Amino acid sequence: MKLFCFLPVLLLTCQLSHAQDTTSTDAGKTKNDSRVFTSVEQIPEFPGGYQAFSNYLAKNLQYPKVARLIGVNGKLLVSFTVDEGGHVINATPRNCVGAGCEAEAVRLLEASPVWRPAIQNGRPVRVQFNVPISFSLGGAPATTYIGNLRNSKYGFVFNIKGVLYTIDEAEKILGRSFPSDQIEVAEPFYNYNKVEKFEMPDKKEVYLIILKKS
Repeated sequence: MKLFCFLPVLLLTCQLSHAQDTTSTDAGKTKNDSRVFTSVEQIPEFPGGYQAFSNYLAKNLQYPKVARLIGVNGKLLVSFTVDEGGHVINATPRNCVGAGCEAEAVRLLEASPVWRPAIQNGRPVRVQFNVPISFSLGGAPATTYIGNLRNSKYGFVFNIKGVLYTIDEAEKILGRSFPSDQIEVAEPFYNYNKVEKFEMPDKKEVYLIILKKS
């Protein structure tokens, strides 16, 4: 199954720190002073430019195994900072699609090569970007098969219209399969209330599949 990583245009938020403007009020500021600016003379640049950055993401994205199994598709908005040395730091997802996609987006961005840092008033500064990254299995609408979930090393609990069900109970409601785009999010399930039917000690991890209500 072919995987895709789509990278729409970067959205520069112009959030900068550790820079110095030209007003006299900055004369006593130290190098550790951090402030936010609304513009920058020279933005950071990935080695080779925007297209190279897009290619880097597409080539190095590792679709999480459980996300592929479940059929999770979705778009993440991830903020990250290019620091004074050109390193990507503080990658933070702003929304959630689940099943390990957020962790993969963070890994991918923070493992990127060193950028050319932004310049403001002749000094390197920090710049924050927002970038949308889409996780898509591509092709025709995906189908999630209950049998594949049951036979995997992962355990699953379903949230259907606000009610929690075991995988066997969910199968009676959903059938042997259902369109993957019915999934709103898939997240780790910890069974804090120790509900016996949701205990799955033989499974590597347990995920809660939340289905869209409509």
